[in-house]
Amino acid sequence: MKNTDFVVRFAGEGGQGFLSAAIGFASANTKAGYHAQTFATFPSQITGGPTWMQTRISIDPVLSRGDEVDVLVVFNEYAYETHKNEVKENGFILYDSDQLNIEPSEKVLGIAFEKLAKTTGNARAANMVMMGALAELVGVNLSVLEDFVKERWGDTSRYGEQIVPQNIAALKLGSNEVQDRGFKLAEIEPAKPLNTSQIFLNGNEAISLGAYSAGVEFYVGYPISPATTILIWMEKNLVEKNKFVHQVSSEIEAITAIIGASYGGKKSMTATAGPGFSLMSEGLGLAWMAEIPIVVVDVQRGGPATGLPTKTEQSDLLSSITPAHGDVSLPVVAPGTVEECFYATIEAFNWAEKYQGPVILLSEHGLAERQQNIPKPDINSLKIENRIINQSTDNYYRYESQGISPMPIPGSPGPYVANASEHDKMGDTTHLPERHIEMTERRFKKLEILKDSKYEYINSKSEIILMPWGGSKGPGFEAFEKLQEKNIDIGWAYTMFLNPLPEKLLIELQSKKLVIVPELNYLGQFSSLLRSQGVNAKSITQYTGLPFKVQYLVDQITELSSKR
Repeated sequence: MKNTDFVVRFAGEGGQGFLSAAIGFASANTKAGYHAQTFATFPSQITGGPTWMQTRISIDPVLSRGDEVDVLVVFNEYAYETHKNEVKENGFILYDSDQLNIEPSEKVLGIAFEKLAKTTGNARAANMVMMGALAELVGVNLSVLEDFVKERWGDTSRYGEQIVPQNIAALKLGSNEVQDRGFKLAEIEPAKPLNTSQIFLNGNEAISLGAYSAGVEFYVGYPISPATTILIWMEKNLVEKNKFVHQVSSEIEAITAIIGASYGGKKSMTATAGPGFSLMSEGLGLAWMAEIPIVVVDVQRGGPATGLPTKTEQSDLLSSITPAHGDVSLPVVAPGTVEECFYATIEAFNWAEKYQGPVILLSEHGLAERQQNIPKPDINSLKIENRIINQSTDNYYRYESQGISPMPIPGSPGPYVANASEHDKMGDTTHLPERHIEMTERRFKKLEILKDSKYEYINSKSEIILMPWGGSKGPGFEAFEKLQEKNIDIGWAYTMFLNPLPEKLLIELQSKKLVIVPELNYLGQFSSLLRSQGVNAKSITQYTGLPFKVQYLVDQITELSSKR
């Protein structure tokens, strides 16, 4: 019987080059029609330290990184000792026999990667030898990797005429070594034909492309893991006339700069992580008070303080909703997949324009670094909200109504006073109690127009609902499918739009006996938010810096369901 998917883990020390090999292996298989998803975890130092990356290849869309490992590729003894127990019973461990001394067994395969690479004339082709051996082990046709090599290094003017034949020779050497020794997993089924064009990218790239498609005109940011690559993408790509990108000296400068740019009429955005987001608190309060549209991306990492800067967590939800002092409730959009990172960014810009204020796009490290193939978006089908600009010169008051009023742009018709103090309908400062009541109610009333967002709802008649958020969606849905196979009566709910929640979904949740929320934090933040809105919600929490394993969720959900 053929496999429908397999999981490969590469483990060693940072700087050994296997992260690029893992991404290359995944990318090559997506070009052959398979689905792939990567997961990486590494320490916060620049180089060195225990690092590993996992690649899951499947004939179907990949929901999670995979619980167990089919093939473990180790690059040092520490990696072998740390990860060997996560290999499946019928799996294999692959290593460089010239670098490590591991006791032989029927599931351990040592190959002299570097020595074989040297026979091709290119000692740097050791990873190609390894990938050829890996392809043979898991039953991937070697032509898949050969095509990848030709595409990656086929430019002879840049790479020379020898690099492609040398790398292909290295692939064949690795494959032949496995064949000669008789090691083999069950062959993977042929890839299913795909109906749409695919692109292979990570979550931060998807966010950047989403912002570009939404019409971002002004981007400034300060480097911070794991959000820095968004700044780098913008510096390389947001280069047209009347577009602006700049690296500033602090997150405080970033938030005030994008507020100023939006005040001047530009769609503006920045991206940061938890520590930087904390520094933006006062600026976010200003944008809420003055009703200025901006998008702030918070790529969550382990906290608080410096915390776990290169690990994943979902612990900034409550602070993203109420980052400023006083009565504030910021809209929050939280994508759950790489594909959703693209569309969630567009929705965040649309929300900012529709309700005229700051919107938080809440991503996380596990999405930022995850490489995955997704259907290529149809740019022409996107709905983009643009600024409603005041054109009237007759007695115009910026903050007059309880709804949305057109925004005057400085230098164009209509007076515009953007004031961080409480103000009257014109924007002038006032401390009168009745004006504070009026404007507070105006600011919160605007959130009502955001309550018609989309959501997923399956088995709606079940009294128990599983509702993850953010990057826990994939493992959550895979667990849901396994529970369905076991005939456990449970429903599924999910939305990217966490604040405000879709009104119809909230009404449904309020009628259920129990809503189970898997989330990567200690406090159970989303379930506490749901309980504050009349939902009987209980969290399954994890705060290891790693994503959920599917079987862990299945066990926990089964236990919670049985108690009801």
